Amino acid sequence: MEEKIVKGHKNGLAVLLLILALYVAAVVGTILGAAMTEGGDVPVVYGGVALLVICIGWLALGWIFLCGLKVLKPQEALVLTLFGKYIGTLKGEGFYYVNPFCSGVNPAAKTRLNQSGDVDGGGKGVSLKVDAETVGKRISLKIMTLNNNRQKINDCLGNPVEIGIAVMWRVVDTAKAVFDVDNYKEYLSLQCDSALRNIVRIYPYDVAPNVDTTGDGVADEGSLRGSSEVVAGRIKEEIQSKVAQAGLEIVEARITYLAYAPEIAAVMLQRQQASAIIDARKMIVDGAVGMVEMALERLNEKQVVELDEERKAAMVSNLLVVLCGNRDAQPVVNSGSLY
Repeated sequence: MEEKIVKGHKNGLAVLLLILALYVAAVVGTILGAAMTEGGDVPVVYGGVALLVICIGWLALGWIFLCGLKVLKPQEALVLTLFGKYIGTLKGEGFYYVNPFCSGVNPAAKTRLNQSGDVDGGGKGVSLKVDAETVGKRISLKIMTLNNNRQKINDCLGNPVEIGIAVMWRVVDTAKAVFDVDNYKEYLSLQCDSALRNIVRIYPYDVAPNVDTTGDGVADEGSLRGSSEVVAGRIKEEIQSKVAQAGLEIVEARITYLAYAPEIAAVMLQRQQASAIIDARKMIVDGAVGMVEMALERLNEKQVVELDEERKAAMVSNLLVVLCGNRDAQPVVNSGSLY
């Protein structure tokens, strides 16, 4: 289905004034026709009756032409059909007049998702709608934000993680959005869920060895937590490839929530703490060994004391215990001889 833009119909104000003028003329004609029917001349009476029929017919049926008036705001569109046939789309702000038998089509008008533009106030307050049919069938061309519910997905290592995304999108082809899919909002939501699962299953939550996330056969350091920009870009491309046939454009996709699932969150926290402790201990040991080496070198250079191998080993042991211990060392003063 190809989109057709309806042009040259921004004459709604002129048509409205014409309809109102005809209504005023019909009222005057009704009064005049009623007066003419009271006359004795037959032609005058017949003329008054004909005028009455025409004016009353207009007063009774003239409102039908008001159905052709359409008002659109900036970044709005209205898909029009005439007896089931697609005749075109009104785009852009303006006061339009079209065939009064045309009807707007928007199968997603009553769909409410967790996104911008889909909040109806929960039934609170009163809103006055002049053209209820047009208001309900208009299609927004603005950039919308879809926040799908958080999903529990297993990463490439099988660990369950909870992840949520925000997708910025807009309608670029109204004909495809209305006629090529049943409900473009629900279609987008389902494709977001599917694309999210497809991409998350490729990555581990944290950097893991021997994991290929790019598909080139070489292990890399990609992860959900450390490569969020890359993951979001791949999610966007995956969604766009699915919703292009619905006339939608994905502007951006962002990860809004990422965490381990509650059932393994505590265990993974302990694992992260253990890893942090190991890294810290490794740093402490490396520093302690360097300080011991420096101490022995300085003692040899200054020739402060001569130590044999046994005494050096004892000194190294004592220094490592002091430098690597969790608590402050308790000094012991030797008042005797060294040996």
